[in-house]
Amino acid sequence: LSLKELHGIFPWLVENIFGSLDGIIVGWNLRCLQGRTNPTEYSVALDFLDPSGPMMKLVYKLQAEEYRYDFPVSYLPGPVKASIQEQVLPECSLYHNKVQFPSSGGLGLNLALNPFEYYMFYFAISLITQKNSSVTHHVSPSNSAYFILVDTYLKCFLPTEGSVLPPPSSNPGGAIPSPTPRSPAVPFTSYGMHHTSLLKRHIAHQPSVNADPASQEIWRSETLLQIFVEMWLHHYSLEMYQKMQSPHVKLEVLHYRLSISSKHHGSPAQSSYQALHAYQESFKPTEEHVLVVRLLVKHLHAFSNSLKPEPLSPSAHSHTASPLEEFKRVVIPRFVQEKLYIFLQHCFGHWPLDASFRAVLEMWLSYLQPWRYAPEKPPQSAEPLPRSVSEKWAGFIQENLLMYTKLFVGFLNRTLRTDLVSPKNALMVFRVAKVFAQPNLAEMILKGEQLFLEPEIVIPHRQHRVFMTPTISGNFFSSGPHTMTDASFKVKSHIYSLEGQDFQYKQMFGTEVRNLVLKLAQLICQAQQTAKSISDHSAETMASHSFFSWFRFTPSDMNGSYTGNDLDEIGQDSIKKTDEYLEKTLEYLCQIFKLNEAQLTHVMMKCGTAQDENGKKQLPDCIESEDGLILTPLGRYQIINGLRRFEVQYQGDTELQPIRSYENATLVRLLFRLSSVLNQRFADQMEVLCSRQDFIGRLCRYHLTNPHVIQKIRYSPMVKDKTSQNWGPRISLRFLASYRTLISLLMIYFILSWFSIGPVGCTFIILMGYCLYAVIMTFFFEGWKPHE
Repeated sequence: LSLKELHGIFPWLVENIFGSLDGIIVGWNLRCLQGRTNPTEYSVALDFLDPSGPMMKLVYKLQAEEYRYDFPVSYLPGPVKASIQEQVLPECSLYHNKVQFPSSGGLGLNLALNPFEYYMFYFAISLITQKNSSVTHHVSPSNSAYFILVDTYLKCFLPTEGSVLPPPSSNPGGAIPSPTPRSPAVPFTSYGMHHTSLLKRHIAHQPSVNADPASQEIWRSETLLQIFVEMWLHHYSLEMYQKMQSPHVKLEVLHYRLSISSKHHGSPAQSSYQALHAYQESFKPTEEHVLVVRLLVKHLHAFSNSLKPEPLSPSAHSHTASPLEEFKRVVIPRFVQEKLYIFLQHCFGHWPLDASFRAVLEMWLSYLQPWRYAPEKPPQSAEPLPRSVSEKWAGFIQENLLMYTKLFVGFLNRTLRTDLVSPKNALMVFRVAKVFAQPNLAEMILKGEQLFLEPEIVIPHRQHRVFMTPTISGNFFSSGPHTMTDASFKVKSHIYSLEGQDFQYKQMFGTEVRNLVLKLAQLICQAQQTAKSISDHSAETMASHSFFSWFRFTPSDMNGSYTGNDLDEIGQDSIKKTDEYLEKTLEYLCQIFKLNEAQLTHVMMKCGTAQDENGKKQLPDCIESEDGLILTPLGRYQIINGLRRFEVQYQGDTELQPIRSYENATLVRLLFRLSSVLNQRFADQMEVLCSRQDFIGRLCRYHLTNPHVIQKIRYSPMVKDKTSQNWGPRISLRFLASYRTLISLLMIYFILSWFSIGPVGCTFIILMGYCLYAVIMTFFFEGWKPHE
């Protein structure tokens, strides 16, 4: 095919590989393509889309001819789309000189992209647009072709060793100049602080772009990263978007809207209204999306940490620093930090309170620990002791303070609303506590907070200028000592740039957060107690299982108490893991916040770890009032999450309680009628017999249901106790309707029939045996009632 024909089919080919922007065409469905299920297609796709494969060769060939392809602005992330539609140019250099008016009656604005940008735009946005595609089998996101390709592209264009591979020989080191507008320019206002592209700064003094192959490698690297960040992280609410804009930019936008309004009479009002809704897009990242972002974060840490040590001589540095090395120095603070912080805040505030939050949690913890991806390896020791965080990371921690402190408070608030008896939830709390308990980390976070709380000091103009230089702002390995004023200014700049000048900072080691930690410790104690109760209950249940357990009933069955729990299905191994996680979490929290034994003892006393006289869980948290017990918010939380409960017991006439599964319904009704007839006819005689104080009276009191002893039971949070009605002595034959009793009688008749004893003889033996048993029980255990 000729180059012109390839140019024509290139958009069609890209769409058929990655799917259409509206999600209708699925394409190759790379996110569901795995080597385990489709080895042939998987291998072909990876080879075809490899950085050195046929598809990328086509991209470079088309790029050499400076072809351009239209990408609809309407499919960009909400805030970017809305700002471009309002003719406010985003600060990202990716969009500069690319926005075009629709040609001859076209619909909407377009971006004029070169082939490399067009290919990467489609590749990145397919993670968002194709998220609702049907999946017929379980897919592991980390094993999909898409995930592998993201990793491959990152390693190729953001290498940790060496330099970026040059394009194929068909385009030897050539760089593509900015696209020429095909229609009249659109009057745009830039918002935010515009960062000049590293490429432009590096080649500003060069007469020809093609003269420096290094400029080409940094161009592709920067473009790839900007596209990934814009497509995957540039989603947030209107409030956050407004907060990110500086006051002078808001004023410029207002003036621009007023000037347009005076010319077009109301039409801009409709566009502004539409833009408002575009800002407020419903963005719900999937677990796969979060895993891909985590892969990006981990690779960027490794990429940044591969920065070569600075030479001692400043003159040597100015001659040897390459664009790629400078890119490594500023890649995280300039391109990722702000948008990742907003993305994490969105996830912390909107993600469901279930175990799927583990993906978000691990992405956050990966960003917090750049030392895990440093080239130096920790010394191998016989015992795996926690490695102390080096002081050289203090700069990173201070310039990312909100990532550590505010998001930690957000995680605390989430955790206080979750069920820590679940092993997966307990594991998440354990993971966070373990990371923050690393030696020296809490001290460096505290130092960052102290720097932020320092009083405002007038900063000399020279220091301010040096700080704003990209080379210094992104350097966390600089050997030169920074003054306290410099460090304080960096922390305050970081916080105010993300949250605004009116932000009220909540100290991680302040009183308010410390109280939240104590609440978490109390919740952990309650979860441990609940797990122990479940474990004990499961052990008793397993021990009591027998061949005839399905027709057995106990006194607790008859009074209607419920002893089951939805968490009984967890299993002994999971309960043991839960207890281990929670125990270590308490230990780590004590290390981080310097909690002493007295505080923990007080928490456990408030938690109510002591068991009541029956060895069961305590009642939910209540307060005494004139009307009885009233549930507190903590009590409601305990009931909702199954941590505590009121003992539900039947309080009415035992003869009228619902028919149980182990009873024969017909027999229950017949025996109740028979008992009622006998009780009505012989009520006076039974009352006289039971009132006697001799052996006959004791024997009658044993046989006849006579609930003189009334046990006061708390059965509601609103009523203190329940006084049962005394129905007097009466006969109860309901026990004969139990399947257990019937089968026991049948077994006795069957066994005695082996000894040639007939039904009459069997009945006589049973009655004599029962009378002997009743006499013995009357003498020694008069308080025990057979029918209660």
